[in-house]
Amino acid sequence: MIVRFATFLSMIAFATCGFAQDVPPEAAGMKVIFNGKDLTGWDGNPDLWSVKDGIIHGETTEEKKADGNTFLIWKDGKVGDFDLRLTFRCNAANNSGIQYRSKHITDGNPKNKWVVRGYQHELRNEVGFPHISGFIYDEGGKRGRICLVGEKGSWDKDGKKTENSSLIDEAGWKKLFKLDDWNDVAIIAKGNNVKHYMNGKLILDFTDNHPEWTLKEGVMALQLHAGKPMWAEFKNIRIGAL
Repeated sequence: MIVRFATFLSMIAFATCGFAQDVPPEAAGMKVIFNGKDLTGWDGNPDLWSVKDGIIHGETTEEKKADGNTFLIWKDGKVGDFDLRLTFRCNAANNSGIQYRSKHITDGNPKNKWVVRGYQHELRNEVGFPHISGFIYDEGGKRGRICLVGEKGSWDKDGKKTENSSLIDEAGWKKLFKLDDWNDVAIIAKGNNVKHYMNGKLILDFTDNHPEWTLKEGVMALQLHAGKPMWAEFKNIRIGAL
């Protein structure tokens, strides 16, 4: 009885941390898409994006501002069903993001040729709910924050959102996320389902059933946000098809 009771308490403690399932092993044949030397295979504003010490570095300043949200776009393919892994860090002055299954808008702002619309994995250097890394934002779309961290949710064909699970809570997030440091992201998309993982744990599970807004294929890109000066850095970027 003592052993069983201790085991039960351990299970409760684990659940209280809000940690869900571990990230699965990487897909077979993962391709490294950043060579660690330069931005070959990527396209973005050269005034804002560079490679420093083997890391993609994006930065805006008072002198070099972003004319609207701007992106570093992966040029070597589109993503449909995929497994994406990367490591990021950013400062708290603003937010960044990872676009996927998105559309490159080429007929918009002539001063900003690097505009992308679609699903975005939000990136922030914050630990207080709900303004944290990992939620899905509808960049340039109608839905805003589509699915929040901790949610197992969906949008139905009538545009109604449902959410029926809590995958991680605020206490669990504070233990999981590394403030002012590098964090590992995994995005696994298959069909109309997308899962986001942070530092090896599932933080979001979203199914998009809307007939017009569901995105099945598109470009992948990294964001610098308009507004206050900021920086964001990325490394160890690799992707595999599912």
